[in-house]
Amino acid sequence: MSTDVGAGRRPVARKLVRFGFLLIALGFGGWAVASQWDGVVAGLATLTWPTVAGSLAGVVAALLGAMLTWRTLLADLGSPLPYRPAAKVFFVGQLGKYIPGAVWPVLAQMEMGRDLGVPRARSAAAFFLMMPIQLATGLLVSAVTLGWDRFGWLLLLVPVLLVMLEPKVVNGLIGFGLRKLKREPLERPLTRRGMLTALGWALAGWACYGVHLYFLIPRASLVFAVGAFALTWCLGILTFVVPAGAGVREVAMVAVLSPVLDRGSAIAVALCSRVIIVIGDLICAGLAGLAARRGGV
Repeated sequence: MSTDVGAGRRPVARKLVRFGFLLIALGFGGWAVASQWDGVVAGLATLTWPTVAGSLAGVVAALLGAMLTWRTLLADLGSPLPYRPAAKVFFVGQLGKYIPGAVWPVLAQMEMGRDLGVPRARSAAAFFLMMPIQLATGLLVSAVTLGWDRFGWLLLLVPVLLVMLEPKVVNGLIGFGLRKLKREPLERPLTRRGMLTALGWALAGWACYGVHLYFLIPRASLVFAVGAFALTWCLGILTFVVPAGAGVREVAMVAVLSPVLDRGSAIAVALCSRVIIVIGDLICAGLAGLAARRGGV
């Protein structure tokens, strides 16, 4: 009897933990907007609502590209998920990046993925593969679009990252990590086709993020906007101890935008970009949750 009661309490406890996680993540997301509101208002004064809407649409498209990158990796590792449940796991889990500490998104995705039959080790592998994929493609995009004379040195980092993205290397590292953790090895190794598909979605995501920034600085070219955002995002993700790269990305963006904007305007654009991305994260998580519920997920 006590065993049955304990088993019945576990689903309730998991639901409470998830609800608490969601409230905390939403609270930090709201704080990220409110804490920068004065600067955002000043920046928005120079923008039109159609411009903001276009920028937000670019963010939502870029986040969709990130979700498809993750979904491709997960499917290649042996856990293909339909679009609705994949979107729910990815977008709701991503809200964890606004909570201090770097582990919350992966823990959330592991927990929600488990309910869909995805082994935790596989969820973790797909999550951690996202970082080198986005870094490699982001640095490559930055070097190509911002000019070899100023940022050609970024290409020195790309070969290292490309080696890290070789499926044989990746599979070896994942296997080594699982052995150290005394976990079972992955049933299916990552393939070159899966990696190339994921890289393609990541590149599409950078293009959409460039559209997002271009709407905020139309005086610059779209090519420049793509590279500027990719570079600032890469610098932000390298400081993974800061929630969602808060502050680092804005400082980097002000510096990168110096050729086309004065300092005050660049700060306003950086703050507006940050808030629009937060709103995009919240919209994607909300829509994914509603779509999954309607689909019975």
